[in-house]
Amino acid sequence: MTEDRLTFKQMCERFDVTPRTLRYYEYIELLHPEREGRSRFYSPRECARMKLILRGRKFGFSLEGIRQWLLIYEKEGTEAQMRAWVTASERQLGELAEQRAQLDEAMAELQRLHDETVEELEKRGA
Repeated sequence: MTEDRLTFKQMCERFDVTPRTLRYYEYIELLHPEREGRSRFYSPRECARMKLILRGRKFGFSLEGIRQWLLIYEKEGTEAQMRAWVTASERQLGELAEQRAQLDEAMAELQRLHDETVEELEKRGA
């Protein structure tokens, strides 16, 4: 094994993912490790893909959306992938802004109900 490849266990440790997660990413073809017998080895390319997958998940992208975006690079190259990223990220920013607005509204309502309940308890001398 060369130094630039990671074993299955090392890949899980480096990216803090469970073996089940790593196997699933392979199953849905997000990752394509090299196989030697029953062993799997992950190249720097697969590590870079894993970074992109985890970053995409952090930003709320679906695994299928991430898979499609990674395929663009393989089929059409960097510029096409970058253009797709701009479009997808603009859409995701809009969705996150809407989620934030909903969350702010829910928090404001919860705070109001909390304050009313505290006030009622104080009136009752509790």
